[in-house]
Amino acid sequence: MEHQPKQIKENHEEEFNLRQLFEQYAFYWKWFILAVVLSVGTAVIYLRYAQKTYNTTAKILLKDERSASAGELAGIAELSSSMGFGGSRSAFVTDQIAVLSSRRLIRKVVDQHHLNINYSAKGQIRSREILERDMPFIIQPQGDMDSTRLNLQVRIEGSNLQITNLSSGEKLIANFDKPTKIGKHSVVFRKNQNKHFDIDTDYEIRVIPKDWAVDATLGAINIMPNKEMQSYIVNFSMVSRLSKKADLILNSLIDIYNADLTNDKMRMTRATSDFINKRLVLISKDLSGADEEVADFKSSNSMVDMGTEAGVYLNNASENDKKVLEYRTQLQLVDHMNDFLKGEKEGKLLPSNIGLQDASIGGAIEGYNKLVLERDDLLKSASNLNPTVIALNQSIEENRNNIRRSLENYQQVTKLALNSIERKSSEIRGRINSIPNQEQGFKKISRQQQIVESLYLLLLQKREESEVRAAATPDNLKIIDAAYGNGVPVSPNNKIVLLASLVFGLLIPFLILYLKFLFDNKIHSRKDIEDVVKIPVLGEIPSSEDTVIHQNDRSSLAEAFRILRTNMNFMFGADKKDTSKVIFVTSTISGEGKSFVTTNLAQILSMSDKRVLLIGADIRSPKVLDYLGLSHLQHTNVGITQFLINPDMDVDNIIIKKPGNYDFDVVYSGYIAPNPAELLMNGHFDDVIKYTREHYDYILVDTAPVSLVTDTLLIAHNADLTLYVSRVNYLDKRLLQVPRELYVEGKLKNLASVVNDVDFARGYGYGYGYGYGYGDKGTKKTGLDKLWQTLKTKIGLK
Repeated sequence: MEHQPKQIKENHEEEFNLRQLFEQYAFYWKWFILAVVLSVGTAVIYLRYAQKTYNTTAKILLKDERSASAGELAGIAELSSSMGFGGSRSAFVTDQIAVLSSRRLIRKVVDQHHLNINYSAKGQIRSREILERDMPFIIQPQGDMDSTRLNLQVRIEGSNLQITNLSSGEKLIANFDKPTKIGKHSVVFRKNQNKHFDIDTDYEIRVIPKDWAVDATLGAINIMPNKEMQSYIVNFSMVSRLSKKADLILNSLIDIYNADLTNDKMRMTRATSDFINKRLVLISKDLSGADEEVADFKSSNSMVDMGTEAGVYLNNASENDKKVLEYRTQLQLVDHMNDFLKGEKEGKLLPSNIGLQDASIGGAIEGYNKLVLERDDLLKSASNLNPTVIALNQSIEENRNNIRRSLENYQQVTKLALNSIERKSSEIRGRINSIPNQEQGFKKISRQQQIVESLYLLLLQKREESEVRAAATPDNLKIIDAAYGNGVPVSPNNKIVLLASLVFGLLIPFLILYLKFLFDNKIHSRKDIEDVVKIPVLGEIPSSEDTVIHQNDRSSLAEAFRILRTNMNFMFGADKKDTSKVIFVTSTISGEGKSFVTTNLAQILSMSDKRVLLIGADIRSPKVLDYLGLSHLQHTNVGITQFLINPDMDVDNIIIKKPGNYDFDVVYSGYIAPNPAELLMNGHFDDVIKYTREHYDYILVDTAPVSLVTDTLLIAHNADLTLYVSRVNYLDKRLLQVPRELYVEGKLKNLASVVNDVDFARGYGYGYGYGYGYGDKGTKKTGLDKLWQTLKTKIGLK
């Protein structure tokens, strides 16, 4: 039956088979298990020896004295912030966080605990950090600590220390409590009497400059305000390899910060106390003089108690005298304050709350003192040329001038009031002219005594208030939570590492297989052939170690050829039903198993009591007798090549009748001729086919590969059916264009495909194989089938 060239409709849509994809990867399940075991095992080892870090936290509540004096304004500000009208965080909290994270305070922490010296005990895999207080000995560098850099390994040997300078490799012996020269540095080792000496441990000591330790500590501490905008809570956190060390650092930082604020308050209190004490010394002398003057006046004038005769006038005069006393007291305080401003250097703290009744002066002095403290605090870490310091100095000078002007204004107002009250007193004195001059003189002396005495008592009261305030100074903060670490490492995270190792163990083989499949151009299943060539696939031959099937063979290989035998009959037309059939077997390239298919197909056809002839028409590379194990016959028989050269001989002479134990006849290719194409073109091969059609039911012709030579195409017109053998995992997909073109152009008659060397366990759309009704013989189970069978056996399922 002739076939015309066919038009093939291209279909670029590719069906996605999830099961096929799963089976394709599941074939390599051992790879996945091995990769997961190695990955998880590596993760477990890593977690066993990795350096763990711990998170330590602390929390404090700041106390702002200004918030108490702000009163209702603070409440209004907080309310507006909560309603969304103000979103800025408290400037006080922000400023204090800046102080807490300053290098000045961190350096105090470094100095207090010698954080520039790191101790660790050397282990087999990694070193273990130790606190200085837990070491059996400590090191004390002598001289400039800011530039000392040492990296030592120390071992205790008896009463001495064996030291190795890891930087230079120098080794030396050191004694306790004696200076030891290491490089250009001098150090002293001190014993810790409370700790046990371990002579089998190597200790590593690393000394770095203090500035480096300050930077490292500052970088490790995280200080953050609370989430609430108006909250005064400050949170501390620190990640460290040694949780106890982080506890020590955070608690020390909080204590040093509290002491620093307390010291600032004490400076202001001491300045006020010093001023009052100096004034008390002077006023005490004035009071003593006034007392002596009163005593002398009474003694010299023999004064006695005056009657009530001038009671009314004296009462009025007394009221005026009180006011005169008050004003003159204020004037003297102003004079003392002016004297202090003139006598003290600029930039010093001014006494506050000394009894001046003008509230604006008191507020100006308080603001002036705060600027002085702020400038002094800044000068600890900056110079006088710092722009901020210059600006603060200018503000201090302006405030000092304002205080002077305020004092002058207050003095003038007080003098005017004093003059007014004194005029009234003169009127009253005019009315009491009758009072004895002695009494008038006594009153004058007595008033002066009372003025000095009241001023003295006022200063004593203020000094006592200042001392009480200094003794009862409350803490500047409240510790909500002291430094605490729960002992659970934050790095490495065991769960994340194990999960990542599991994912990594699954991902690596998957990626390798993905790349393998991506760059794999070989065909793997019948679908590859059907998608490209568009020809029917008559059979799939499984992988097998046997070369030729045997009689009564029930293997999967034999069943595959039986299926192929059945499917071939559907390819013949009705006119070929009772006639002999010529079947050509070819392939794209050599090695695809066309001779293997031809010989086994001849064997399976002969088992059905058919007359079968096998012709080896591949006269370039003959393999038929080799597959049949009859290679010795080529020396005693002539082949197709001899007949093509000498067509006068009888065709029957080149037929080997049922060689060996086989029930089919064989015509082998003969010797290799130098011009095989020309021999096939001479037409005598048609005579062989004509003769064999008359004597056999099936003539199987093993031909040459079509992509290498034209031999098969020269004799293709003799075929009733052409079986095109394609070997999986061998043939390049790009070479499928060869059978496609032959099929489209009709150069091979009645073309059908046979897929050879199929591994049904690889998961390319296969999974069952052959062997139904014959037990498991010849059926190759997949890895998943074996795994499932093992599981069922262990759990007792049938």
